Amino acid sequence: MRKLENFYLEDPHLKQLIRHYLRGPFYHWADKELTEFGAICAGVIDERAVHTDREGQPKLIKYNRFGEEVCEIWVNEGYKKTVEETYNKGIVGYIHKTIPELGHNGNYLYSFAQGYLLSQTEPGFYCPVTLTMATAMLLERYASEELKEKYLKHVISTGETALYEGATFLTERQGGSDVGANTVRVVEDGEGFKLFGEKYFASNSGMCGVAMVLARTDGSAAGSKGLSLFAVPWRKEDGSLNGIRVRRLKDKLGVRAVPSAEIEFEGAEAFLIGQRNKGIYYMMEALNLSRICNAVASIGIMRRAYMEARNYAFYREAFGKSLSHYPMVKETLVGMAAKQEVETSAVFRLAEKFDRVSDPGVMTTDQEAALTRLLIAILKKESAEQAIHFSHEAIELHGGNGYIEDFVLPRLLRDAQVLTVWEGTANILGLEVLRLLNKYRVHDVFFQEMNSELCGLPSELHGLIAPVQKGLTVLEEVLRNILSADEDTQTYHSKRIAELMVKIYESVVALSDAATFGGERKRMIAEIFIEDTWKQNEWLDPERKSLNYFDEIVGVGEKV
Repeated sequence: MRKLENFYLEDPHLKQLIRHYLRGPFYHWADKELTEFGAICAGVIDERAVHTDREGQPKLIKYNRFGEEVCEIWVNEGYKKTVEETYNKGIVGYIHKTIPELGHNGNYLYSFAQGYLLSQTEPGFYCPVTLTMATAMLLERYASEELKEKYLKHVISTGETALYEGATFLTERQGGSDVGANTVRVVEDGEGFKLFGEKYFASNSGMCGVAMVLARTDGSAAGSKGLSLFAVPWRKEDGSLNGIRVRRLKDKLGVRAVPSAEIEFEGAEAFLIGQRNKGIYYMMEALNLSRICNAVASIGIMRRAYMEARNYAFYREAFGKSLSHYPMVKETLVGMAAKQEVETSAVFRLAEKFDRVSDPGVMTTDQEAALTRLLIAILKKESAEQAIHFSHEAIELHGGNGYIEDFVLPRLLRDAQVLTVWEGTANILGLEVLRLLNKYRVHDVFFQEMNSELCGLPSELHGLIAPVQKGLTVLEEVLRNILSADEDTQTYHSKRIAELMVKIYESVVALSDAATFGGERKRMIAEIFIEDTWKQNEWLDPERKSLNYFDEIVGVGEKV
């Protein structure tokens, strides 16, 4: 069976997107760097991921040999090497500082491309990167100059100084998604701030140099509006723990590479970030970034699952023929290829929008920012659910082998499952969509953008537009009825609204790809995607396009 050797070079669609979004010297530099990183991800990092998941999971060393409580987190040497290689490639640093070869900063889109490659081998390695990205954003935007000088250079290190990975500690036992119920408190003692209380799901514990923590100052209001944001170093300058106890590590279903813990603050030194009682607003900005990273991890899993399924179908024989010979297998692979490519295009288009609204030098409107947040919510939800679906499809195509831990697929499925939970469940994302609709009337700009793109398509694609236009008409009618209804009615329909919006958005992306990049294959991808999305030919498919387009979309396999 053919082994994947370079996740970047073997992904023509990703290369096409990078060429489209990054221009001139930046593109040529990024192309070289991603080629190198794609080989490392498919090679040594993939090998380390297997070891970490099976034998080398993080361990809590609660006490030392003298019986003293030390609460150290052990990770294997391969994990440490992956951390070093990944951060030195600038996955966080070059968002915020100059790339030496270019003389200017990178951007989030390039970083997401790195994350997409990394997630194809191990989302558990990408999770700490996500947390470090969020930490860097919060420090850069809201920390005092003194705190920036103390911590930011370490958080964005690319090897020139000691690396401090980041973390964002929100979840408490009684609160969960209800962050307003948090009770971790801060005491001001004249010398500074001290934290007391418990965080119940603290990922990257022990690995982070500094964590962003939501906590409540004495006398602050109840609910989320009474929360402030603090930078909390994991250790003091003398190397001892900063008033932190690790109760235990979570025994998780997947993403076992990242240490997630229950921790207790017992007078931990903390530094206020920004203004008091504004913590929830700052953290929501970081959460939106993390949700894009979540979508990036999802499309990474989708890509790996598809490629494993594709290569296995050409390798494995059943009843005297390769699996790729059989019509049902062809239909599955064509559908996976089309969905994964369109989902990837949608996420990278979102990344480009996020770079625009995140750049203080670019003039953007409140509506543009609201539309970006809407797309974050609907794409995070859709991509996470698809990562599970793709893992399932790949396992089924492998048969019994797909259920064996010697193959990567069980790990993909276990890792994918958490992506529907991290950074907000489907229910929470549905509420976010409702908030954006009611507060910002974001649907107005959504309709405007979708209709404008459909009108601008070349004539040869007009035959594919009808179901998308019908979807827009249905959405308009649904919103007219629902947004004037009571809160329970709106909440009940929120996920349905999100699902319809993402169908429309991704259909427009598929058609836009066909127009922008051209060629028969992109048109075929758009046809298959729209027929599958809008359930055309659901019961009878006389044209059997999946079979006719198989060689062009999936390619002709090579048995090795």
